[in-house]
Order: sequence, then C-alpha cells, then structure tokens
Amino acid sequence: PITAKLVANFITLAGADRLLLFDLHAEAIEGFFDVPTDHLSPHRIVSEHLKTLGLKHLTIVAPDAGGGRRAEAVANDLGAPIAFGYKRRPDEQSVEVIAISGDVKGRDCVVVEDIITTGNTVSQLAVALRQQGANRVLIAATHPVLSGDAMQKLRKADVEEVIVTDTVPISPEKMDARLKVLSVAPLLAEAIIRVHENRSVSELFR
Repeated sequence: PITAKLVANFITLAGADRLLLFDLHAEAIEGFFDVPTDHLSPHRIVSEHLKTLGLKHLTIVAPDAGGGRRAEAVANDLGAPIAFGYKRRPDEQSVEVIAISGDVKGRDCVVVEDIITTGNTVSQLAVALRQQGANRVLIAATHPVLSGDAMQKLRKADVEEVIVTDTVPISPEKMDARLKVLSVAPLLAEAIIRVHENRSVSELFR
C-alpha cells in the first residue's frame, strides 16, 4: 500500500489531473489518488470473444474469493454460473490450490484473473479443474506479465487457450499458439472521448 500511494503521488505531481485505470489488482488502490479516476474493466471484451468459441455448459471460475467480482462480471455477461477456487500459501514463494467450490464436472471452465505473472496459481487451478472432471479449461486474464516459464506451465496444465489483453506488451519469444491477445484500444478510446465530453464513463459497464 505504501508503494502504491507513493506512485500515485508521483503521477499527480507530474501533472495528471485525471486517470483511467485498467483492472486494478486491488480496487482500494483507486482511493490512493488525489485526482478523479475511472476504473476500466475488459470483461465485455473478454465475454464477446468467449461467445465465439462454441463453449458448452460454461462455468466461470474465480481463482479465489478476492476475484469474485471480476468473475461475476463475465458470468453475468454470459448467463453462466460461477465456481470458486480456494488456495493457501505455504510460504511467500508458493501457492497451493486446495479446493474448488461449484459444479465443474463435464463443463467448459474459464478461469478469470486480473494478471498472470508466474502462472503458478492458474496452472494449479487448471489441473485441479481437470481432476474434478472439467471438459475444457481456458484462462482469461487482463494483464499478461508472463514472467519466466509461465506459458510452459499453462501448456503443461493442458490449458486450451490463454486469453489476455494488450495492456502489457508481450515479447515475441513469449508468444504462443495458445495465446489470444484482445485489444483494449476501442474501450480506452471510448473512455477518453467520454471524459472530454463530460459524459459518464461508468455507463460503459452497466
């Protein structure tokens, strides 16, 4: 929290008088800024892509309770039920998925995340979903940091498709046949237009 507030202060001191924020990991960070902010979500972009994939008996999966609101937005778009993963951290460097709550057997499951960094959590969750009888497993994440061997972990976990946006540039060596990159440019452009015309940005997500 201290680092986030420090960065917020730096941005304000640099002269910013309004900010468009994209899918924050913790929504509380929005309150650290002393200027007006708009929190943008790519859930409609993700949902429209999912509609093209022919998924059947779809379940949207939140990797933990903290990701419930993000998963719920996609589930509401698609009229799908939600399942939840439960995890614990044996130490600071590792995560274990210990349970899944919800009906996933025989269903196409889409795990909705804000960010993929190491890929540990989502790959473990994908394996757990398969063990509980899930049919197809896909991952949808806004920010594709994809550090180290993240994509290798997801391939090993038999994730069919990794859907991300272009909020973070992906280097050529990290590109993969299972990676689908969606552009947030139209959403960002519409938000900027609404700001300049003094129209509601939040209406984009109602």
